[in-house]
Amino acid sequence: MFTGIIEEVGEVSGIIDTGGFRTISVSGTSVFDDLHIGSSIAVNGVCLTVRTIGANLFSAEMSRETLDRTSLGSLARRSIVNLERPMRADARFGGHIVQGHVDGLGRIAAFNREGDAWDLLVEYPASAARYIVEKGSIAVDGISLTVASLQGPRRFSVAIIPHTFENTNLRNAQAGDPVNLEFDVVAKYVENLLSKTHAIRKD
Repeated sequence: MFTGIIEEVGEVSGIIDTGGFRTISVSGTSVFDDLHIGSSIAVNGVCLTVRTIGANLFSAEMSRETLDRTSLGSLARRSIVNLERPMRADARFGGHIVQGHVDGLGRIAAFNREGDAWDLLVEYPASAARYIVEKGSIAVDGISLTVASLQGPRRFSVAIIPHTFENTNLRNAQAGDPVNLEFDVVAKYVENLLSKTHAIRKD
């Protein structure tokens, strides 16, 4: 489990395709303190498994399913990525519950500076509409954010503070970029429970 509080921005240093898999190598610094082969790590909000570790470098394999359903398939060498290790049981919970399981792909519609902050406008798939609510939590490329407003059909906005801009991959973001979206897991469980209750009542 993750929290959506990005620990470090890493850089893609290599990409190798082998059969149905793609291996990505990522360089960084601070996330290596307790990283081991087999460890989980979120890369742009996608939970991956560390395959190898070198000097400030780790690699992870991505299946065709991951490449097709997330934005990781569009990464290139020198792309910057958000990195977060799983939450420690004795740590403060700074963001919200993030599983690293991407629910859908969004796309940046606009990203404009508004005074001392930035306004990020994201387009989302129709299937996501029931999970996105004003002032609700959402993970965008693994970043725990709060929906500021719903704007028009299938768009939401979030306010990006300077710290988030400077310490995530958003500092390189621009209109048209794909982003990984993960909805609030609580909303998904509530929906599932309500649908089962409704089915029981109908029976």
